[in-house]
Amino acid sequence: MRKVFIDPGHGGKDPGAVGNGLLEKNITLDISQRIKNYLVSNYENVSVKMSRTKDQTVSLSERTNQANRWKADLYVSIHINAGGGRGFESFIYNRQFKNKPQTENIRTMIHNAVMDKVNWTDRGKKQANFHVLRETTMAAVLTESGFIDNRGDARNMKDSSWLQIVAEGHAIGIANALNLKKKSLPDQTGRLYRVVSGSFLEEDNARKRVHALKRKGYDSFIVQQMSQKERYYRVIVGAFSQFENAENRVKDLKKDGFDSFIVQM
Repeated sequence: MRKVFIDPGHGGKDPGAVGNGLLEKNITLDISQRIKNYLVSNYENVSVKMSRTKDQTVSLSERTNQANRWKADLYVSIHINAGGGRGFESFIYNRQFKNKPQTENIRTMIHNAVMDKVNWTDRGKKQANFHVLRETTMAAVLTESGFIDNRGDARNMKDSSWLQIVAEGHAIGIANALNLKKKSLPDQTGRLYRVVSGSFLEEDNARKRVHALKRKGYDSFIVQQMSQKERYYRVIVGAFSQFENAENRVKDLKKDGFDSFIVQM
């Protein structure tokens, strides 16, 4: 099991960068949640922990201590830039340290995966003496995804589909760096457990749920069914051959505010 620690920058009393009606702390949390959901939904044998899962104040030392105690394999700190400019850049620690070449390779994979997903300015692969890069005992990468005080970047930050693309770029880069295996499709001839997040009489309402799930990083689809001559639409958020995996999906959905249940096929 590979352990990935995602650190949404700032939070609580610390808003981070501010601009164009946006707060950095909100955007970093949104992207981080999407990264986590994409990883656990699409890859095997990966556990993801976050330094915060809501708008709360977490000190820098608390963040790195959490990751060190958990013995994470990789630490990724998510930030938004400010101060003039546009585009994406990434950082690792700027001094010599154990396994620096490995960290550089991991950073390159994450950086390139994000750049492959998003058409924006590449500000380069950099180094800095940031606390979260210095005080972690595992490979650590910090990313700056756009400038909150740039109108073009800020406009993108208000678009949930753009946030999803940025998150997917990070997640794919992390998966490549850790050699995570993509989840295979369940055996259709065997027992199958579907996770259902809503049954609706109106198809439009089902589609709204699909879009809401997508914003949080969940892939889902609609199945039309009949009950007592009445048609309804179920939203399916995963099909699993192992009941435990279906249970984990239900738990993740609950954390993100979605009710769901399991149906055996």
